[in-house]
Amino acid sequence: MTTLREALSDYLRIRRGLGFELREEGRMLEGFVEFMERASAERITTRLALGWATQGRAHPHWHRRRLGLVRGFARYVATLDPATEVPSKDLLPAHRPRVPPYIYSPVEIRALIAAAGPRAGSRPRCARCVTRRYSAC
Repeated sequence: MTTLREALSDYLRIRRGLGFELREEGRMLEGFVEFMERASAERITTRLALGWATQGRAHPHWHRRRLGLVRGFARYVATLDPATEVPSKDLLPAHRPRVPPYIYSPVEIRALIAAAGPRAGSRPRCARCVTRRYSAC
């Protein structure tokens, strides 16, 4: 077992003990450690972290997220090995694109409620969809 692999095991155990599930994140960090092992690297560097985070075709936000995972792990490893580089927060400054909200018109709202009405039947949960204000379509 490599020291990075041991450090990852400890890091995930501590974080999960604090209440974080880290299912997907744990798998991603295991992929990062495998990347480091293939590169025969003994310590985390910004160059290697960027190389792993930006591999593959994905939205820049995804690359930023991957680098953020490595940054947290690198902060932990830096307490064990001061030569570890922690990637800067200003690297890969991408933001997740926000989908503009859709605002339903009163006509669309009445159509939705009318469509939900027959499905409500005697089930109270479904009946909540039909409101007094719009029940007289």
